[in-house]
Amino acid sequence: MAIQHLSSAPPAPAASRPYSKAPTGYGKQTVAAQGPSSAGAFAPLPERERYVAGYVDHLPDGAAMDIKSLAKDLPLYGQMAIGTALRALAVAGHLRRVRCRVEGAGQCRWVTLTYWSRTAHDNEWWNGKLAGEAATDPEQASEPMVVPQQRTAERPSPNPPTPPPGEPVVSAPSPAYLTLAELGRSEPRLALSAADCAALEPLAAAWFARGVSADYLTSALTAGLPEPIGSPIGLVRRRLTDKMPPHLPAAPAPAQGPPGIPVRALLVECTECGRPGPAEALPDGLCRPCGTASAEDATPAEVERDVPALVASLRNLMRTP
Repeated sequence: MAIQHLSSAPPAPAASRPYSKAPTGYGKQTVAAQGPSSAGAFAPLPERERYVAGYVDHLPDGAAMDIKSLAKDLPLYGQMAIGTALRALAVAGHLRRVRCRVEGAGQCRWVTLTYWSRTAHDNEWWNGKLAGEAATDPEQASEPMVVPQQRTAERPSPNPPTPPPGEPVVSAPSPAYLTLAELGRSEPRLALSAADCAALEPLAAAWFARGVSADYLTSALTAGLPEPIGSPIGLVRRRLTDKMPPHLPAAPAPAQGPPGIPVRALLVECTECGRPGPAEALPDGLCRPCGTASAEDATPAEVERDVPALVASLRNLMRTP
């Protein structure tokens, strides 16, 4: 029997208020197969998820849907609560986060989208939907969702002064080193020393070798941080190792697709940790480690809300006529 939630969620902020756009690509992309907007569209969901879903549903395409932006726009909940709510909405069938590599006309770029549906859909529907999107012309996507292939190219690289004759020439820092060095600016709790950056540089360089951008790496290292952080270098090393993305498959040659339309490879991102993979390998929008996480690894907020029970409840609601 579906669980009834009689308490009403607080009204979401008005849709006309200023909202954050998605400069790094995590923008909203509404799917066509969804029912009309109504006050009871998300009634079966728990209060917090109903509140977040109501706000996201009124956002225009291209609006930011990353955890930090939503937590800034929705002051009732912090980043940890927003992250848990987005995971529950993915399990309930309302969203999927994907990455795709677009190649055509001698150019290559990465686009990251968050597909949103007011109507919940099961895994089979989402797998078919995303398989169809892989053959869709990516130029139809809105411009705020385009991700530069390497953010580091936009940053001014350090240009050390020319050393006097006889002194060794110091080479410019690598993109991996720069990303690690700048972690402390986006998240002060992860400030690393020069020695820390040098020690972790090979691990970070392995991420870049697998096709990720500086923005993606920074997001993977700073999302959902625990409280407190005893050892920044230890936490970063653990995440660099445990969340190492797979080698992405090479995109098909442009000649294999319809004339004039670029071909792109599409991967689903885990809503929890951002790990990419084929849609079939991420049921409910979660990778296997995040989907089967034990209670002892859960955060206090997740333990309090009994996430496994919540997931089971959401799945039962999807089966309810």
